Amino acid sequence: MTADPTQVPSDKLLERILDSLDDDKAEDVVSIPLKGKSEMADFMVICSGRSSRQVVSIAENLSERLKHEFGVVSKIEGKDQGDWVLIDAGDIIIHVFRPEVREFYQLEKMWLSPVPGAAATV
Repeated sequence: MTADPTQVPSDKLLERILDSLDDDKAEDVVSIPLKGKSEMADFMVICSGRSSRQVVSIAENLSERLKHEFGVVSKIEGKDQGDWVLIDAGDIIIHVFRPEVREFYQLEKMWLSPVPGAAATV
């Protein structure tokens, strides 16, 4: 049985996602609130893995934890290449990059708000 990801409070889901990324030694984790900026999600989380293998491992482990603990089946894109994996967990979108690829795309700069007090949390 699969839970509807919208039934899990996004703050509880975010907390577990951040814990999972920490467990798997993801680096430079940034959480960006999207409420009021986009209808696609409540939060975007961006992090790095040191290698393609670690990027894929972080994504697979996170997806399995969300499925096991919340019944949330995440959609995953980019796992075959391992340079940049996108995980759609409903109200939260997670990007796991190799550092060079993350630097090239600079998603944080695109989504961080110039409004004081609305910056991302690390």
